[in-house]
Amino acid sequence: MLKKPPLGLYVHLPWCVKKCPYCDFNSHALKAALPEKRYLRALLADLEREYALAPFSRIRTVFFGGGTPSLFGASTIRAILDWLEAHGAVDPEAEVTLEANPGTVERGSFRAYRDAGVNRVSLGVQSFSDHALQALGRIHSASEAWAAIEEINAAAVPHFNIDLMFGLPGQSPDEAVDDVRQAISAAPTHVSHYQLTLEPNTLFHARPPSLPSEEDVWESFRRCGELLASRGFRRYEVSAYARPGGECRHNLNYWRYGDYIGVGAGAHGKRTFVAENRIVRSQRTRHPEAFMRPQDCTVETAEVAGTDRAFEFMLNSLRLVDGFGDRSFEAATGLDLGCLARPLQRARELGLMERTAAPGWRPTDHGQRFLNDLQAMFLPSSG
Repeated sequence: MLKKPPLGLYVHLPWCVKKCPYCDFNSHALKAALPEKRYLRALLADLEREYALAPFSRIRTVFFGGGTPSLFGASTIRAILDWLEAHGAVDPEAEVTLEANPGTVERGSFRAYRDAGVNRVSLGVQSFSDHALQALGRIHSASEAWAAIEEINAAAVPHFNIDLMFGLPGQSPDEAVDDVRQAISAAPTHVSHYQLTLEPNTLFHARPPSLPSEEDVWESFRRCGELLASRGFRRYEVSAYARPGGECRHNLNYWRYGDYIGVGAGAHGKRTFVAENRIVRSQRTRHPEAFMRPQDCTVETAEVAGTDRAFEFMLNSLRLVDGFGDRSFEAATGLDLGCLARPLQRARELGLMERTAAPGWRPTDHGQRFLNDLQAMFLPSSG
């Protein structure tokens, strides 16, 4: 039976100083003054629209993503959180994450963000090598990354994530491991460790850089994972490692097929209406300028059919090292797990998935390595 899942809020702040050549997110290079007040008004109007559609239950996580949210001041972040509090829409113990990039935050601002209500910062370091940062088209240096880390730690932000990438142009496994070693020394509670991929509609896809061999990429992944594990970081998702209690609750909600409201230019949302047995996805107008004009801002919605619910659930939950429970599948989708009996059995026979005592299912180490192939087994046409 379909049940009401936990609820998160994603707030998209779409501008960057410069568009990175590998980035396929809905982000836009800032070519003039940041229209901060105007965009804030549009965000608050978007929240009002969503609230009028169906009042929120208590939001458990808030995530300010981008783009580069740290281009916005603490007062903007506080205004969004004040709106939620005024509507009784946010849990007092909610996780509130702000993405930030080194070089885009004034010295001392992390304390202001913390005072505004941010209790988790995700810092896009990507590498501690100036050479690698230049190859990635990043605007910051390694020294600026360390300056931002010092400010985050001085501000006593409760939870702190460092984003790193590996498989970078010209990067050796030793260099990838050194990036992780330096990240650990910064005392984060969480490390996100992503392989650089060449996504469509990016500069890197049009003009591919020379990347390491598959063998070197695998060696980097293996050795970096071993180092993180030896320092108390548990891999709980395909690219996420955390100390105990440091897991990103907002992302866990995505991966467990929870609900989330998405506001801002191009933001996506998913909401469950139990009484009507409906799951509805939404997407806002992508371009910031159109989003800020009420007459041009549109919200497209689409209901998620039963077969698509099953695939979406698997697409997300298979990223989790611990997998999922049978009951969680049924509660999140309103479907009987028997609808996936054939692909689950096939995945088990191939050594990609295994049964757990919960009862439930999880990907094996082999399944995690070939995750894309495993996920494809649950496409509606593959059942």
